[in-house]
Amino acid sequence: MKKLISEFKTFIMRGNVLDMAVGVIVATAFGKITASLINDVLMPFIGWICGTRDMTALNVMVRPAELNESGEVVREAITLGFGSFVAAIIDFLLVSLVVFLIVKAFNTAHELSEKRKKAEESAEEAATAGPTTEELLSEILAELKKKE
Repeated sequence: MKKLISEFKTFIMRGNVLDMAVGVIVATAFGKITASLINDVLMPFIGWICGTRDMTALNVMVRPAELNESGEVVREAITLGFGSFVAAIIDFLLVSLVVFLIVKAFNTAHELSEKRKKAEESAEEAATAGPTTEELLSEILAELKKKE
């Protein structure tokens, strides 16, 4: 039993397990933000354009329900619920777009940071680097000309 606990402790304390746990937590929070953006901001606008708040209400009746004299359903109605399908496609496209824009912004910021870091390193190297070979040779030539 002690060996099992020790192995579990070693497993749980690995860096990649902790990184994965943090990733899951951040992904959950990011999912809530994305869902709110889509459901509370973008979908009402799309619903306004389509003329309905609830896209799932868009159905096509293939065959209406058949009722007998007492009002009981003899044959169920057949409807194509394309509104749910369209809503799922729009939801997917919007989530993909939001994730793409966030990743693109992150990559742009990362590239700018890398460029700034390289510029600082090259400026630092230029400041700490001694004179070039041409500069040394011209100084030596100038000294030799003075001695003549």
